[in-house]
Amino acid sequence: MVYDRIIEMICEQFDMDPSKLNENTSFDDMDFDSIDVVELVADIEDEFGLDEIPEVELLEMHTIGDLVAYVSARTGE
Repeated sequence: MVYDRIIEMICEQFDMDPSKLNENTSFDDMDFDSIDVVELVADIEDEFGLDEIPEVELLEMHTIGDLVAYVSARTGE
């Protein structure tokens, strides 16, 4: 499941507690700066075999749920 894998990736990469995260958790809530978001997105692109996410679409993503929805729509999961 896309949601579970993205949560797992965030927790591994940024040493976060999964019980503190949900679909409504924003990147700001996690104290992510733009570099953190770019690193996470690059890993997600690799993990799910996605082409590079266009910057204009990336700028519209603010929460874990936004990211999950984007990945799910492109992978059919």
